[in-house]
Amino acid sequence: MRAAPLFGLVGALLFTAVSGCEDTRTDEVRGGELYRRYCASCHGVEGRGDGPLAASLNQKPADLTTLAKRNGGKFDEAAVMMTIDGRLLVAQHGPRDMPVWGAIFAEQHVGKPFAIYGATVDARALADYLHTIQTN
Repeated sequence: MRAAPLFGLVGALLFTAVSGCEDTRTDEVRGGELYRRYCASCHGVEGRGDGPLAASLNQKPADLTTLAKRNGGKFDEAAVMMTIDGRLLVAQHGPRDMPVWGAIFAEQHVGKPFAIYGATVDARALADYLHTIQTN
């Protein structure tokens, strides 16, 4: 009968330790931060392709607020994530001007716990944020 209280105490301690280490920001908030840091210089603060570096690029950056609209009204999160992390190369766009963020995000997570998942989590947060800025 003493095992139950001991298990309860251990469980409570583990829960406290794990929940205390958790990143409590939502993906939308985290994605917005990542967007402003890595994407806004080309795609613009509002995602319309009018960032301060846009004029210096060979091709105008995409208006990210119309991703769903250009896809028949459906936000294709898999395609968005693959474009962000570099797995999807759009042939009609010619050479890739956009950085391969998957590799850049992966470098930033080297040495951190669960580093192998860091780039995917960042791409997921960015995709979630982009989903929130879609226009009709």
